[in-house]
Amino acid sequence: MKKKLVIFGTGDIAQLAWYYFSTDTNYEVIGFTVDREYLGAGRFCDLPVIAFDELPGQFAPDEHDLFVALSYSKLNAVRRQKYLDAKGLGYRLASYVSSRATILNDGRIGENCFILEDNTIQPFVTIGDNVTLWSGNHIGHHSAIEDHSFIASHVVVSGGCRIESSCFIGVNATIRDHVTIGEKCVIGAGALILTDAEPEGVYLGSATERSRVPSSRLRNI
Repeated sequence: MKKKLVIFGTGDIAQLAWYYFSTDTNYEVIGFTVDREYLGAGRFCDLPVIAFDELPGQFAPDEHDLFVALSYSKLNAVRRQKYLDAKGLGYRLASYVSSRATILNDGRIGENCFILEDNTIQPFVTIGDNVTLWSGNHIGHHSAIEDHSFIASHVVVSGGCRIESSCFIGVNATIRDHVTIGEKCVIGAGALILTDAEPEGVYLGSATERSRVPSSRLRNI
């Protein structure tokens, strides 16, 4: 018998969560929930949308799990607060771990995690609560990713690293082995981090500049 799941959110990430939980887990998604001011039409993915303040009365915490499907908005603070609010109501927070990911860390993965396809999580890695790993990342052995962090696609976290809480790491960033990324850091797309990153630091990769030569003058394309 499938377990019943309610998803917080009605955006793109919530729709993706509905798809992944419905097709790749033992959960049945039975509805969505949002703050009352965002109720809208009251349906999403052909399922009911319930105001969050009414949720326990309609979907009891002892019979339903919940997943908070939010992005890294305000450096993960919005997702963090809704995670804490849901726990305060007594809900168990579900995690999605793709069957197409390579998970070798004996399940050291917290609550409300969203780990998509083609991630490689090596042995002795620890992943905290409310962590998102988008598609295709490498998390090296003996590394730790702390609570409420968001890692975009194709990031390389080498062995023995520590990603402290509430960080954002952009696509194709590379972090050298045994480096600590301080809490609430933003690591931009394509950044190369070779030494420890200070808390609340912003580290940006170099953007590619437009060539002075227009594409119409290229001979071999």
